[in-house]
Amino acid sequence: MTTTTPKLPEAVLPDALENPPTRSRRAAGPDADRTALSVADWRRPRVRGTWNTLHVVLLILLVVWCVGPLLLLGKFAITPTQDILRTPLAIFPNGVKWSNLHEAWFDINISKYFVNTIVLAAGSWVSQMLVATTGGYVLSVLRPRWAKYAQALVLATLFVPAVVLLVPLYLIILHPPLVDHSLVNSFWAVWLPAGASAFNVVLVTRFFDNLPREIFEAAKVDGAGPFRLFWSIVLPMSKPILGVVSVFAVIASWKDFLWPLLVLRNPDLQPLSVRLPSLEATTDKGTLMAAYAIATIIPILMFLIFQRMFLRGAGLGGAVKG
Repeated sequence: MTTTTPKLPEAVLPDALENPPTRSRRAAGPDADRTALSVADWRRPRVRGTWNTLHVVLLILLVVWCVGPLLLLGKFAITPTQDILRTPLAIFPNGVKWSNLHEAWFDINISKYFVNTIVLAAGSWVSQMLVATTGGYVLSVLRPRWAKYAQALVLATLFVPAVVLLVPLYLIILHPPLVDHSLVNSFWAVWLPAGASAFNVVLVTRFFDNLPREIFEAAKVDGAGPFRLFWSIVLPMSKPILGVVSVFAVIASWKDFLWPLLVLRNPDLQPLSVRLPSLEATTDKGTLMAAYAIATIIPILMFLIFQRMFLRGAGLGGAVKG
């Protein structure tokens, strides 16, 4: 008994050859793009109008909640002190006082403390990036035998409150091992402890775990050593997580108050986070608000620069080809 394969009509063959069925097409169905509201619901004017209104209201609330305090601080920075105290929400009833910015920058030496803050943030950023990237590279890519034990110890330090470590850490900075000189009143007293961030190490390690191993194997076959693999392959593929860690590192250093207050006793070395509260009792309110506004410039710029890198995931769709 013989079986014959049914022949497709000739009109169907060209279309089938030009558009062969794929897995994605077969998988695509009515549930492929299902959301809270179906396409039919969105076609109803009442449903579409209600949800669009809710989106607009939510957007306005988010803008007022997040941007409102910054706008109010910017307004206070150029508002006379009497207007701040009497009518804080009025829109410049007695004009704008641009001299607040000049007085804050020159009269109370905000420029010096601003530079101190930038130096501390830059050093802390270098320290944290160095420890986080190298630690994550060893634990995720090189993976020695003791990697899982080291990773467990790093995770265990996340459960230790930072306040508990203040006294032993201060004693180490006061009498550092192998160095016969105290690090108090030195920027190193802030830079070195900043590098010991277990959170950044865990964050970078988790990101490195998701990198394609095929590229690492290909680089090793081509003769790349551990340092070349780290510098030329891993770091260029890790720009998203490097941006995230950079934002965390700079903002954490910018707003840190307690530790710089303990180890930087010299006022000429203190950052804005330490000096501004101490100047509040002896400084004009308008000038003080201008100083606070100046202190927020760098964090805002950091977010604007790294927002795309911070919000997106790993753009590694074209990392492996062929």
